[in-house]
Amino acid sequence: MSGEASRIRKVAALELTYKPQSWAFAEERAADILAHWSKAKAAKPSLFDGKVLLMSAHEFIMRADGQTILRGQYLKTDYKAFLAWRDLGFPDRSVRNGFAMAALQSSDGAYLLGEMGSHTANAGSVYFAAGTPDENDLFGDRVDLRASVLRELEEETGIRSSDIVVAADWILVDAPPRIACLKPVRSAEDAKTLKARIEAHLASEATPELARIHIVRSTADINETRMPRFIVDFLRHAFSEDHISVG
Repeated sequence: MSGEASRIRKVAALELTYKPQSWAFAEERAADILAHWSKAKAAKPSLFDGKVLLMSAHEFIMRADGQTILRGQYLKTDYKAFLAWRDLGFPDRSVRNGFAMAALQSSDGAYLLGEMGSHTANAGSVYFAAGTPDENDLFGDRVDLRASVLRELEEETGIRSSDIVVAADWILVDAPPRIACLKPVRSAEDAKTLKARIEAHLASEATPELARIHIVRSTADINETRMPRFIVDFLRHAFSEDHISVG
């Protein structure tokens, strides 16, 4: 999948807040959004129009200790507005899709990514467990992407936070209009065992979000056709630098 060039950086923390505010795109393109949603629902009836969070402002700040953090603010909108914005080519660049992903790594150094099921909005795409932030990630006016990433990991794969070691830092792939916040997590199981465990979980679900699990042991396993550009960039960076330390 094509996309703009990514910038990859390590950050020590995310300081993210929610502020009630309007989104001009959702208001000005309401008719287009409804028409797009009607077509999307007809094609995939399981789609659900809940509330999601989009990043309305952000900045990277260096703390006094020399560590970089991401500070951002979110607004709330309907999923149908988000989907139209995405599918229409991101016409409003004043907002970002700032979301979290669990960069799941096995004990033998491989990464495990999921292939989205045919009933989902991203059918066939291969990437880490992830989700657009929503109201479940709001704690007062704070947006907690760590909670988001661990929730999505468990929901999609059955892997709980107690099953993994979670890195302190984040690896951010800044690929406008996306900011993918990857949280490195590591299992004590090898890739083959971990894959079998996750696929057993998928088989136990009536409608799993993921169709199957892909093991990526090196850059030779990267599928540039089915993986989003920012995932390709992350994997190439991770294998070339081996910079991610967990625990």
